Amino acid sequence: METYTSIPEDLKLAVLEKVKPTEAERKILSAVQEELAAEVIAAAEKLCVSDIFVKMVGSAARGTWLSGTHDIDVFISFPEETHRRDLEISGMAIAREVAKHAEHAEDRHAEHPYLNIVFKGFDVDLVPCFRVASACQLKSAVDRTPFHNEFVKTHIKGREDEVLLMKQFMRGGGVYGSELRTQGFSGYLTELLIIHYGSFENAVKAACTWKPGQKIDIMQHSEIGHNEPLVMVDPTDPKRNVAAALSLDKFCMFIDHCREFLANPEFKFFFSAPILPLEDKEFLEKLESRKSSQLAVVFKTPDVVDDVLYPQLYKMEQAAAALLSEYDFSVIKTGVWSGNPVTVIMLELISGTLPNVKKRIGPPVWVREHSEKFKAKYEGAENVFGGYIEGGKYVFEIQRKYLTAKSLLEDQLVNCSLGKQVHQSVNEGFEVIEDARICRLNDSDFRVFLRKWM
Repeated sequence: METYTSIPEDLKLAVLEKVKPTEAERKILSAVQEELAAEVIAAAEKLCVSDIFVKMVGSAARGTWLSGTHDIDVFISFPEETHRRDLEISGMAIAREVAKHAEHAEDRHAEHPYLNIVFKGFDVDLVPCFRVASACQLKSAVDRTPFHNEFVKTHIKGREDEVLLMKQFMRGGGVYGSELRTQGFSGYLTELLIIHYGSFENAVKAACTWKPGQKIDIMQHSEIGHNEPLVMVDPTDPKRNVAAALSLDKFCMFIDHCREFLANPEFKFFFSAPILPLEDKEFLEKLESRKSSQLAVVFKTPDVVDDVLYPQLYKMEQAAAALLSEYDFSVIKTGVWSGNPVTVIMLELISGTLPNVKKRIGPPVWVREHSEKFKAKYEGAENVFGGYIEGGKYVFEIQRKYLTAKSLLEDQLVNCSLGKQVHQSVNEGFEVIEDARICRLNDSDFRVFLRKWM
């Protein structure tokens, strides 16, 4: 096993100075949490909803939140025997009552509805849940979160700074966030890594040796198999993999980030330099130097939450690549960017055009029945240039249906499997833009994506 020198203490302190919340920040957060809890109780009393508990969960409740982040998770806990419909109706009624004092409110939906509000500058989720006896007796997926909260609070004491270092390090490497858009490491997963390895430094060193299938079972109580790159057995629910949302690429990006960092520990690994939007001139220069074909499929962004949208976009990305490959276009890479009002699927091809002639190779001549059927199908048919025998097989040169990737996508993309909302949006209209014409897309966030893409 490769050995590494210790990470300089002054580097850790410099990072913590930027990411550790100040005492003033903590006091403000605590005051807002207390006010929200009081608002929930008052709303429940006003609506005559009894036996309600308020639970603050997430990193803000565990002391593992990064300075400058303003997220609070408020769980409105109902007795276990509450009917699902009653929980949804009463829980959302309480949340909406609290939202009367908020700057903004938005209905959201996971397994059941919850409310997202902006309250005194904080991004707050008001989430109804069941007060179950254990994480193995869930009535809804969110019911396990309070158990996560208690486990971390019990085991993380004294190592909160280690979590902050790891979270910022993951941010710097572009792998932090378990939402389906990012497919990276969740806050809870990050905390469990620190609990398991004991420190940021130990975790980073250990990650350098990870391979797909890496399993961590803090409580040593699971024999359940999983196929994901990293398996972090949930200490509160042995059947669940906390790292299920982590993609293979983000898993490997983290390993690479750890190795690069330990080879030369520097501040930049925690705070990556901002990426500037790609200017037209730079794009055209890169286009010329790459000598490849760039295509952008542009359509209106469906009005759904990211965790619904992105799986469909990744599905479309794969479907578009498969369609192009089926018609002999060589795909170098694909990418997804989504903003408001449009979404873009990017495709880079070796060439966006193909010759008009295509070879159809049939069975060996001595396989009489099949070879004669093949010959009869093409011999003398329209759009066939000619036929011959090569390597003992009948070969016919035929005319291609699609000479450009652009025309293929324009004609056939809507027939691909794209996901419900994405298919509906594409069906309403889309555009395929090629090469230099992609400069028409001026969104600054897209241009940042384009710099990374090129």
